[in-house]
Order: sequence, then C-alpha cells, then structure tokens
Amino acid sequence: MWEDWWTIPLGVVGGLVLIWVALVAAIWLTKPGEYDVKQTLRLLPDVVRLIKRLAADPDTSRGVRIRLALLLGYLALPIDLIPDFVPVLGYADDAIIVAIVLRSATRSAGLEALAKHWPGTPEGLTALKHLCRLDGD
Repeated sequence: MWEDWWTIPLGVVGGLVLIWVALVAAIWLTKPGEYDVKQTLRLLPDVVRLIKRLAADPDTSRGVRIRLALLLGYLALPIDLIPDFVPVLGYADDAIIVAIVLRSATRSAGLEALAKHWPGTPEGLTALKHLCRLDGD
C-alpha cells in the first residue's frame, strides 16, 4: 500500500498544473488588445483608488465588495498567476485580471457608480470603459 506513496503528491502537483493551464488559457482568451494593457498600466493609480472607493461605498452590493477585496488581495500578493519572465503575458496578467474583475463589478454596480467614483481624467475613464469592454456592448 505505501510503496506507491509518491502517486499522491504527483497527483496533487498534476492537478495544480492542470488548473494553472486552464487559468492561463482563460486569461489568454479574454485578454484585451496590447494597446489596452499599456493603457491599464498607465491608469494603475487611478484604478486602485477606484477599487478602494467602490469597496467603501455603502451602496455597493456585497458581491461586488467581495470581488474587489479578492482583487486587492491578489494584487497585494508577490506571487503572480503567470510569472513575470513569460513574455507579454507575464507582465500583463495583473492588468487582465483587473479588467475582468472591474468589468464584472461594474456590470453589477453600474456605470453610474464607475463614473461617480472615478478619480482620474475623463479620457482615463473612457480608456477604462474600453479596457473593460463596457463602451459598446
């Protein structure tokens, strides 16, 4: 029975690798264009303030607050879903995840809440709407 003990850790590692590959594939399929990733990186300080403002708004639903808290936790961790040495996606995974979560949170909270709490320029808000694919659904 115990002579095959190594199959358990091997199965766990294999399962984790499979989940990681599925997440990378999901990010690759939902990624915005490269121009949008560059825009998000330029907008990062405003996006962080927006997330904090949306999470602190008492009118925001609990589901949106949970998504935003999980997003802030992910961004605070030093570990990335895709390591930074992977070309293009390595540095873009945070921007893509922010876009996906913001799109989901904005659909729940509404575009009015996004505009109300946006701390940046109107052009930045337009770029964020484009990045989250909210400008022409």
